[in-house]
Parts: sequence; C-alpha cells; structure tokens
Amino acid sequence: MLTDGTDHHLTELREQIAQLLAPLGLRFSAAKTRIVHMSEGFDFLGFRIQWTHKRGTTKWHVYTFIAKRPFASMKARIRALTPRTSQQDVRTVLIRTNQITRGWAPYFKHAIAKRILTHLQRYTWWRIVRMMRTRHRWKWKDVRRWLTDLIGRWHPISADGIESYNLEAIPIRRYRYRGNQIPNPWVQTV
Repeated sequence: MLTDGTDHHLTELREQIAQLLAPLGLRFSAAKTRIVHMSEGFDFLGFRIQWTHKRGTTKWHVYTFIAKRPFASMKARIRALTPRTSQQDVRTVLIRTNQITRGWAPYFKHAIAKRILTHLQRYTWWRIVRMMRTRHRWKWKDVRRWLTDLIGRWHPISADGIESYNLEAIPIRRYRYRGNQIPNPWVQTV
C-alpha cells in the first residue's frame, strides 16, 4: 500500500486495513510487510518501484524499473540453454530462446526497460555466437560470413526459417493515463 504521511498515520491505516481484511480471512504477512520510503524503493511482482529524480531536471518522479531478480533469472535461463559445448542444433536453441523471451519481455513493456531489453538481446546473440564458434572452431571471419549479407550488413541469427526474436523492437509504453477507468470499490456514488 502506498500512503503519504508520517509513520503514525501509516500504523493507523495499517490497523484499519487489517480490520477490513479480517472478515475476508486475510491478514498481513509479517515476513512480506515492510515500511520503506519511496526513495529507497521496493520490489513488487518483478518490478522495482522507486522515487528518483528525473534526469536533466530537479523534479522527482516515481519510476518503475525491472527488478534485478527477474533479469538475473532470465540471463540464467538463457545461459542454461546455450552452453558453449552444446550439441543442440541452432534451430532448437532459437525456438526455445524465442519462446522464453517472447513470454518474458512483453510483461515488462510498461517499465523503464529499453536498456535491459537491449542488453538481453545482445547477451542472447553473444551466447549463441559463442556456442557456434566453439562447436565449429570458427574464427570471427567465419561468424561474419554466417551473419552478414554480400554487402556487409548484419542480419539476425536464423536457422531453417526460425529467426532470433528482436527484443529491441518491443514498444515501451509507460505511464498510460487511465484516470477514472480504474475500478475503486470505496468510492461512493452520489
């Protein structure tokens, strides 16, 4: 819950909410409930919500980032799929990495995610290239021959019609104003 006020106000509000939750058979978990200032930030459902200053100004805003844990777990999943000594064919690896990234990345499209998605795209590209270099004992010129066209333009990794999913192409749309469309059971109609 997000509030504005002192710790005293927060403890009163916490007691009121606990009374509202009690008839429903719900209660606050002592392990999960913390009191933090927004400038410290907190993790919620894979997002890092934090109050920071806006670059180039003196104003402060609440921003939603991707938390460290989901990003690290995503990198670990890609690392597990692309070991250097793997003998899986590239098509199978591409299908599996595409499935994972297509499911993971759109969830975070409403956060500040462009840099992380770009990093993840490059990480995946390098893992597959290193796997192929180790397997075939390729030099860098062999990688260039594999992934460039005749005039030297790079193209995505592909095998048998399966192309690597481009995470950088996901549109990031933050802070969509919804106004009064958010349902609120506590608002009394007149």
